[in-house]
Amino acid sequence: MVQYPLHNVLEARARLGEGPIWDSTQNVIYWVDIYNHRVHQFNPATGKDLFFDVGDVVGAIATAGADRLIIALRHHLAFLNTRTGVITPILEIEGNLPDNRLNDGKCDPQGRFWFGSMCSLEKPQASLYRYDNDGSLHVMETGLTISNGLGWSPDRKIFYLTDSHQQKIYAYDFNSITGNITNRRIFVDLTHESFYPDGLTIDSEGHIWSAMWNGWCVIRFNPKGEEILRIKLPVQVPSSCTFGGEDLQTLYITTASVGLSQAEIEKSFYSGDLFALQTDVTGLPTYAFEEL
Repeated sequence: MVQYPLHNVLEARARLGEGPIWDSTQNVIYWVDIYNHRVHQFNPATGKDLFFDVGDVVGAIATAGADRLIIALRHHLAFLNTRTGVITPILEIEGNLPDNRLNDGKCDPQGRFWFGSMCSLEKPQASLYRYDNDGSLHVMETGLTISNGLGWSPDRKIFYLTDSHQQKIYAYDFNSITGNITNRRIFVDLTHESFYPDGLTIDSEGHIWSAMWNGWCVIRFNPKGEEILRIKLPVQVPSSCTFGGEDLQTLYITTASVGLSQAEIEKSFYSGDLFALQTDVTGLPTYAFEEL
């Protein structure tokens, strides 16, 4: 089985690196450091990394036009101007649930922004949302614990959603016209493992690449949910991944150091760094938020 060479492309030492997206208009990776309140812009060609301090935890991002991102803060959606750093609030979400915060998200092929929340593990009161191009907000799923890695199959017929604490990746039937999801079923069940599925990305062959929190690896699953590749990493907490590069064949992997003991950090010294590996498969393009 193929094992791709892995490279540490940015010694970021993030607390909780997450949410990487490839911006093909600038050939850069945007990613977040959730607890350091930072949105990063990394240029692989130059190795230069810039960041914006957004003043709050930031769980997800998506491009939203020239020099603009849509971002999910603790309890708000907002726009971030990447030229000026100005943040423009859009709306409040789950402000009545102080133990919750917004988490992972991305845009679907129609330019709608999907994002979830996470809660204290005592109550499954997290949800999945869809923010449409016309400014309307829709609750798509409830009863979650940590709404996480999500994406769409290449034919746009299947939607995938991770509930990390439940150690499951779910599949739904997806209607690309209406944006509705139905027929939830378990796609991957990892309850027999000691680690948790986190962020994910999908390649052009319909395979899912999922970062395994506390698992030291990224796992590739085929469209049947069978593990076909396990990429070992030198860090304990991989958090998410996305395809980038001009050919969309470079897999970028964010990692975290939060929650690790000193002894664990010594075993995984590069925790919080950004990694990349060149694959022989092509990822799907990153979709942008498009307002009407």
